[in-house]
Amino acid sequence: MRFIIEHLSKRFGKKEVLRDIDFAFEEGKIYGLLGRNGAGKTTLFNCINRDMGIDGGSFCLETDGQRRSLVPEDVGYVLSAPVVPEFLTGREFLKFFIDINEKSIRNLRRPDDYFNYMSIAPDDRDKLLKDYSHGMKNKMQMLVNIIAEPNILLLDEPLTSLDVVVAEEMKTLLRSLKQGRITIFSTHIMDLALDLCDEIVLLNHGELEVVQKSSMDSHEFKDKIIAALKEEGHE
Repeated sequence: MRFIIEHLSKRFGKKEVLRDIDFAFEEGKIYGLLGRNGAGKTTLFNCINRDMGIDGGSFCLETDGQRRSLVPEDVGYVLSAPVVPEFLTGREFLKFFIDINEKSIRNLRRPDDYFNYMSIAPDDRDKLLKDYSHGMKNKMQMLVNIIAEPNILLLDEPLTSLDVVVAEEMKTLLRSLKQGRITIFSTHIMDLALDLCDEIVLLNHGELEVVQKSSMDSHEFKDKIIAALKEEGHE
């Protein structure tokens, strides 16, 4: 399976944020989407998720040489600032999500099995989500996307504000989930991308560019990324 972007463009007034992007992402990999703050990473994700209109281009999935248009069920989106219904408990939220998606969920499990999978303690499962920490809310947001099993998982800097333990748990989880889907991990932290991701993609001057990790040592690799991001910052 491949996720293909063709001739994607997006403007805000006179500013062209995404410039005629052509790119293909392959199944089974975690892609690190690197770019300066304000480079357009979240804009790209919002376009893919159809939360934002585009000015040109298209998206499709290709399987065994056959292409089809992207549909909402193909895409899961984990925001950097988790959005959960804080008036519900963790269990109520999970049960509500399962109830409304029951027909489309494969390999349905008991709620407590999902909580165990995400290392959410029994004492926390019946607490209101408003009393969850940022990391716990992030886990719940990640959990519903895992249950839905989207073909494309968009992660918009979900680890940036987590403590070390939770961040390591999430990285281990993401590595275990990468087979059978396309994972795109947005961050402005280079070392995090190098640690977690199979491929590094720069969003630079509104275009996507692959930086081959295997073709250079770590110093050359980092120097190339830093140079590209500095150049963009002075555009």
